[in-house]
Amino acid sequence: MSKGDKLTNHLALSMLGECGIAAIWRLNVAAADADRSGHPCAAAVILQIAEAAEEAWLRAEGARSLLCCSKSS
Repeated sequence: MSKGDKLTNHLALSMLGECGIAAIWRLNVAAADADRSGHPCAAAVILQIAEAAEEAWLRAEGARSLLCCSKSS
């Protein structure tokens, strides 16, 4: 994992911790706003953070799902 990837993941996890799943929506909106206002590089970076946040959220949901299934068995 590169230093940039680590920073992206750290930012994504921090935002999830602060805002919950709403962070993913807010990041996507911010990326669209940046792109519309003529900042495609900023939009791409924000979108990378949004995608990292979504992946982390889905991993956490999968882990919770596995915990629920193992408890009921």
